[in-house]
Amino acid sequence: MNDLKITGIDVTLCETRVKGNFADSTRNVETIGFAVVDVSTDQGLHGIGVTYHEVGGEAIRDFIKYAIEPKMIGRSPFETEVLYEENFHYMRGVGRKGLAFCAYSAVDIALWDLKGKALGMPLFRLLGGTNPEVPIYASGGWTSYSTEELVAEAKMMVSKGYKKIKLKVGVEGGNNPDEDVRRVAAVREAIGPDIGFMLDANNVWRAATAIQFANKIREYNIEFFEEPVFADDIPGLAEFKRGTDIPLATGEHEYTRYGVRDLFLNHAVDILQCDATRVGGYTEMLRIMALSQAFNKAFAPHGMEHMHMHLVAAAPNGVYLEKLFMFDEVVKSVYLNAPEPVNGIMTIPEKPGLGLELNMDYIKECKGR
Repeated sequence: MNDLKITGIDVTLCETRVKGNFADSTRNVETIGFAVVDVSTDQGLHGIGVTYHEVGGEAIRDFIKYAIEPKMIGRSPFETEVLYEENFHYMRGVGRKGLAFCAYSAVDIALWDLKGKALGMPLFRLLGGTNPEVPIYASGGWTSYSTEELVAEAKMMVSKGYKKIKLKVGVEGGNNPDEDVRRVAAVREAIGPDIGFMLDANNVWRAATAIQFANKIREYNIEFFEEPVFADDIPGLAEFKRGTDIPLATGEHEYTRYGVRDLFLNHAVDILQCDATRVGGYTEMLRIMALSQAFNKAFAPHGMEHMHMHLVAAAPNGVYLEKLFMFDEVVKSVYLNAPEPVNGIMTIPEKPGLGLELNMDYIKECKGR
């Protein structure tokens, strides 16, 4: 199997309309979905990878078809380092961040899936991990919810066995921090003192406001505060860290190890949340994981738990996965029998590669839309 050759790449856009009123501090969520990549080989093996299809999925699909696929035909999926470097420089004028890098990320993940399948190994074991059980926290709590709805969802998460939950702050576009304080207090009272409690502001505040808010809610034992300021405002993130002792989580909007390096050098992160479906796939994420270990920071990737479970299981500093409840429907549609968390633990299947199988009936439906 080591002489596998890539013969083609298929991309399918799968999406669903959001059912309910989902809005965070800066954005209304209308549709969610995946751009699903299927890399075929001359020996019948297929590798799958995924990135987001919310805004710009059509551009991702076309970029893979016209820019990336021609560079892959005839190459071996084991060439992940060489292929990454070639494609990085090929698309560097348009692709160091954004949709082009999302596109390459999905393809790279599919190559790693192929490597695991060719070797007959789950990726977490191929990467050096031994424990298939990975902690995972529940994530939701939209700012568009009333306080009663927020509390009800938090209780639901705990009732499902999650030991840690994350909710959003920044109501009214971030213009009413005092109401956020009241909502945080209500949730903490409802879930009790023993449940891990994290917050996500989705980039809404300037550093001074974020620091004021953080210091008002520190009594509620917040495990981390995510993106209190705009993700690209590295000085603002650093200012936040200086102004409060609540750990700072960020990184989901970074692309490549260079952005991550700058977060570390500027003392602008405690818990790193990079997303393999954006930063360059497993190839770049492994470099980022090494950086996070060198700077002695926790690694807790953003969303996409089925793409990230192998990485967290293999990382000495991997702390947990994130389950975004809003993706439940599309996850259950795209995959056949994908693992689900039980009592806050995701158990990785002992199957080669990612250990995932596409629901081809659903994929065919997506193609026909």
